[in-house]
Amino acid sequence: MNRRAFLALSSVAAIAACTSGPATTGGGIGPDGKPLPRVYRIGAFQRAEIEYRMLDSVNALRQASGAAPLELNSQLQAAAATHARDMSVQNRPWHFGSDGSSPVDRVQRVGYSGRLVGETISETYETETETLAAWMEEEPTRRVILDPSATEMGFSWYQEDNGKIWWCMVVGAAGAAQIPGLQG
Repeated sequence: MNRRAFLALSSVAAIAACTSGPATTGGGIGPDGKPLPRVYRIGAFQRAEIEYRMLDSVNALRQASGAAPLELNSQLQAAAATHARDMSVQNRPWHFGSDGSSPVDRVQRVGYSGRLVGETISETYETETETLAAWMEEEPTRRVILDPSATEMGFSWYQEDNGKIWWCMVVGAAGAAQIPGLQG
């Protein structure tokens, strides 16, 4: 890992440690002797705080890699929110909707006129910054987050009553048309 990436990941970890976020509950040891997950509870009034913490963390990583910062886009936010909820309904983290929709279909449905760069998803009990750190450890999701052509992102989640969180980030490039053949 190069020095800039290490510093950026360290910054994300520091931001996570210094911010006052939703309460965590749980922990301890389960009957199998393994640690129980800590449940990260997201309060009703924390949406903007979490969205901007994620945006700031993503942009710190992008800056370290030499990429321009992203801006939040309401249409991509809507696509991310819809898919996060739908993954919960399907009870599986994958890129296809219960209606067979792809990420391209979902951004087109919300009227996004730019190009979809990619979608990152997760099913976890972890915070948004822990989830981002996990995404950065995997080449395909890191490539989406750091794509130099990207200009906008949508980020959302759905939390079940048991505390499980379904995270979804959709990254796009404003003003860039979809690849021919992928448009609906």
